[in-house]
Amino acid sequence: MKYRTLGRTGLQVSEIGFGGWGIGKTSWIGADDQVSLQALTAARDAGVNFFDTALAYGDGHSERLLAKVFGKADDLVVASKVPPKNMLWPARPNTLLRDTFPRDHVLHCLKRTLTNLQREMVDIYQFHVWSDAWADDVEWYETIEEIRKSGQVRFVGISINDHEPTNVIRALETGLVDSVQVIYNIFDQSPEDELFPYCQRHDIGVIGRVPFDEGGLTGKIRPGVTFPDRDFRNYYFVGDRKQQVWEKVQQLAADAGIQLDELPDLALRFCLSHRVVSSVIPGMRTAAHVQSNTAASDRGVLPPDMVSNLHKHRWIRNFYTPPTTWTNKVKGKIRRLTEAY
Repeated sequence: MKYRTLGRTGLQVSEIGFGGWGIGKTSWIGADDQVSLQALTAARDAGVNFFDTALAYGDGHSERLLAKVFGKADDLVVASKVPPKNMLWPARPNTLLRDTFPRDHVLHCLKRTLTNLQREMVDIYQFHVWSDAWADDVEWYETIEEIRKSGQVRFVGISINDHEPTNVIRALETGLVDSVQVIYNIFDQSPEDELFPYCQRHDIGVIGRVPFDEGGLTGKIRPGVTFPDRDFRNYYFVGDRKQQVWEKVQQLAADAGIQLDELPDLALRFCLSHRVVSSVIPGMRTAAHVQSNTAASDRGVLPPDMVSNLHKHRWIRNFYTPPTTWTNKVKGKIRRLTEAY
């Protein structure tokens, strides 16, 4: 495992970090605790020292699993997130800071997170959604100042809304934010346009999330594949999206001259090939996932010509938004049920 410096924080983080959403037992996706604990242990054994979690992941369940495995180990870098008070992901354009991250809510959530983690300090405390309209709000300034002075937060970060990489620039200009977490993968290369250059100029740490496009870049999403009832991917790959992804990844693999089962390695190494990215945090719910993903660091970054070739596979779309046909279908069901009563 190789390590990189997380921007101006000076923290040394593993190139492959552990994304803790999948072990949170949320309503979106199921996970077995024993399997999750084995995955966490395997990650540490493989050299992973960066673990990213959130209070919203199973109402603190992901945080508590970290504590169960690692206790107060001081050789780890742990990041967590404060959920929006209105529980809206992503942040809506017209919402106000006082409805999302008021001071008392942030402090209350921080206390819960530290209790869950069994720690006196969290290395990186991130706002779990963001709207740059809040960057001028005095309460936000004061809240950050308070949590820093409390000694309970080392550095402050923002987890940027899905597919909105520039919706954070104003916040970064305040100098209050030390790191950003952003969707970055072969399909969504948009952070390279403005966000990454800004972070490079100002030494902002970058954490890349969703490197596999929720599974799309693993080569395993194809027509006919099914997921468990509670699995988030039933929503993400609704309608004809499996077919769309299947066609894209076949083109990608052929162009890169690799087999489909080599796509995950390619996806991770693509992210690490941008020098501003400090760590990539795939979800790793099993020890097997850990072994496969952490090996990407050992293989190193991709050759420049390969990276250049992959740039043409940028695919602009947002699968977090349901298609119109799907939305209308759901509305139709609701209307029929309403009429029945």
